[in-house]
Amino acid sequence: MVERAYGRQAPPTESTVESEDWDGRDLSGESHRRVEFTDVDMTEASSRGAEFFECVFRDVRFNVSTHTDSAFVSCTFVRCSFFDATFTGCKLVGSVFERCGHDLMKVEGGDWSLTALPGADLRRASLTGVRMREADLTGANCAGATIRGVDLSGAWLHRADFSRCDLRGSDLSALDPRTAEIAGAVVDPHQAIVVATSLGLEVR
Repeated sequence: MVERAYGRQAPPTESTVESEDWDGRDLSGESHRRVEFTDVDMTEASSRGAEFFECVFRDVRFNVSTHTDSAFVSCTFVRCSFFDATFTGCKLVGSVFERCGHDLMKVEGGDWSLTALPGADLRRASLTGVRMREADLTGANCAGATIRGVDLSGAWLHRADFSRCDLRGSDLSALDPRTAEIAGAVVDPHQAIVVATSLGLEVR
């Protein structure tokens, strides 16, 4: 079971939505608090300004869904599929992902600080311009992914694989190249200096 940052426990849910077909549903403006969603099909669902607070999603399919300016705050996602899902300007602060699929997932802007994605397979995901301060990416497989302009300050990056990853414009101040894989990663000149400095080199 993936733990929340700093050992915080997931709050108990108060209601359940189970085995429902929300395929193509417009979730815009909806608000859900401490709801457990189990085996719900949200394929091609869309949302704008929706709010999910301290909810639990188990075996939920978010495939090809689109979410804009929506919030999934302190939520827990277990065995969910995010194939080709798009999150634009969304807030997922403090949310936890466990054994989820992120193939072709796109995240553009928004705040994903304090999210837990340890061991996540993000190889075919694209994250751009998103805040991920103090996010847990321990052991995440980001090989070949696009992670551009992402604020990773204070993030947990131990044993993460960023080989061949496009990291240009991202904050790499928390990256220790001695404990993460970075072979073939694409960085800009400023980032190269940050990485060199973390290795104890003096750049002149």
